[in-house]
Amino acid sequence: MKITKIRTQVVNARLRNWIFVRIETDQPGLTGLGEATLEFQTRAVVGAIEDLASLIIGEDPRNIEHIWQVLFRHPFFKGGIVTMSALSGIDQALHDIKARSLNIPLWQLLGGLTRKKLRMYDHLGGGDSLAVYDSARSESFAEKAARSREDGFTAVKILAVGRTKPLDSHAALKSAEALMAAAREGAGDAMDIMVDLHGRTSAAMAIQYAEVLKPYRPWFLEEPCQPEDVGGIARVAQATTIPIASGERLCHRHEFLQLLQAGAISVAQPDVCHAGGLTEVRRIAALCDTFGVSMAPHNPLGPVATMVNIHLGFATPNFLVQEVMRSDVPWRDEVVSGGAPIEGGHVLPPQGPGIGIEIDEAAAERHPWQDALPIQWYHDDGSVADW
Repeated sequence: MKITKIRTQVVNARLRNWIFVRIETDQPGLTGLGEATLEFQTRAVVGAIEDLASLIIGEDPRNIEHIWQVLFRHPFFKGGIVTMSALSGIDQALHDIKARSLNIPLWQLLGGLTRKKLRMYDHLGGGDSLAVYDSARSESFAEKAARSREDGFTAVKILAVGRTKPLDSHAALKSAEALMAAAREGAGDAMDIMVDLHGRTSAAMAIQYAEVLKPYRPWFLEEPCQPEDVGGIARVAQATTIPIASGERLCHRHEFLQLLQAGAISVAQPDVCHAGGLTEVRRIAALCDTFGVSMAPHNPLGPVATMVNIHLGFATPNFLVQEVMRSDVPWRDEVVSGGAPIEGGHVLPPQGPGIGIEIDEAAAERHPWQDALPIQWYHDDGSVADW
């Protein structure tokens, strides 16, 4: 069996563009599907996939580890989020081909089931309010959390902190507290609530936010500092009893090793579309397990990535919970078929061969690439803010 062609298809999803990767083989009807979505850098990733494709045309797609090494090591300049996202989509598609060729679901190829059902959590968004209490937004959070609970979810994630300064005000803290209180009101006591700081805060400010959020029992606090600030994340972890999560913007196990050695995280959040695909994320999972750290893979992306993460979760012993984006664009179900239905906040093991999802390429073509919606934040004085 040989790889004959690698091609991409881009589908607009408003805040981002999904990048689907299709690998064709010389076996009639046997292709593999992956996803390499990277927000605001779509054209760069598509170009990187084209560059990498020339390295592996003619290779046997079943030699996944060998191909991963070729893609990672043969380019003189290794890594980087664009190259690793391109590699990730190719790696997923190779796994899909191999599982399809064996007529088994992907989780079976990854080592079989480690659990009978997989817990999912709903993403409620938020965090776009200024540092002023807004009762309308609070009510919206309460309603969203209540709706997720009614839909069977037992866990949700919110962004309770908007634009925030390196050292912000009492009003900013009260705003975050009010939004968290509203989410807890809608969720009830039994639901777990994760709070994503999105790297917007300095370590000093993240510690203060943790203090005001603590009475509402966040399940974990995500990305309290920018990802390269390992020392800052560790200081937050040492200053609060709320577990700390991070890793969505990291793309190699060596970067996770720094967080683990610093004792900075209790939950790792690699993204299967950025961190080297299934091959590297499984290595990251094993590394995290050595340090007693759980896995909650990052996934606000497209439907292929969601299914890949579901298979990964079923085969990963230290898996904790899986993020899912339910309401990004109304054409999600128009573009894809298959998938795993969420019932009672969980999914059951997919039974079809490979990833178990198909792209309707004609439907996808009705939603071509567009510039993603820009998000550019500034402080009151005009200086640039992290979003």
